[in-house]
Amino acid sequence: MEDNKNPLTEEETVTETAEAAETAETAEEAAEATCAEPAEEAAAEGDSAEDKEEKVCRGEKKKLKKAEAEIAELKRALSEKDGALAELNDKYVRLCAEYDNFRRRSAKEREGIYADAVCDALTDILPVLDNLERAAQYNTADTAETNMGKGLELTLKSFAETLAKLGVAEIEAEGKPFDPNVHNAVMHVEDESAGENQVVEVFMKGYAKGDKVLRHSMVKVAN
Repeated sequence: MEDNKNPLTEEETVTETAEAAETAETAEEAAEATCAEPAEEAAAEGDSAEDKEEKVCRGEKKKLKKAEAEIAELKRALSEKDGALAELNDKYVRLCAEYDNFRRRSAKEREGIYADAVCDALTDILPVLDNLERAAQYNTADTAETNMGKGLELTLKSFAETLAKLGVAEIEAEGKPFDPNVHNAVMHVEDESAGENQVVEVFMKGYAKGDKVLRHSMVKVAN
């Protein structure tokens, strides 16, 4: 009986040993697989991080290029606006200068028109003064005391005062050297008692308003 049991025991032992070996191999494979999975996962995770970093870098570069392009476009637009502003400012300055010149020219023209109108009016009334002075020449001592004589003297005096207020003055002629700018020589005589080109007689008085001659003096010039 003991001999029969021993072989069975040996077979069971071999079987158990084989099963144990298989179990050990399986556990070992499982352990290796378990260890390999984290390594593979770690490698995959490492690649993923690098890829992500590269993608981020590419995205940042694209954003940077886009920002640079936008800045360049803004600079170009700003340069165009500056040019347009400079052109408008130049036009504004020119317009102001033209308007200022126009204003001054218009004011000068108005002053000139007013002065010419005043001179024309004064020139037209000078013959009235001439007639009054001629009438006064015939005013004798007897007639000067009459109402007409006194009225004539007052009229002449008022006339002279009004002309003075308007800036009109008689041009000096008699005894003065002949000046073609203010004198009009209508007669020439030889007179040893007078100087050369001296006005010896006035036929009609001349008048001036400032620098403008209203009427030249009609005179006789000697020598």
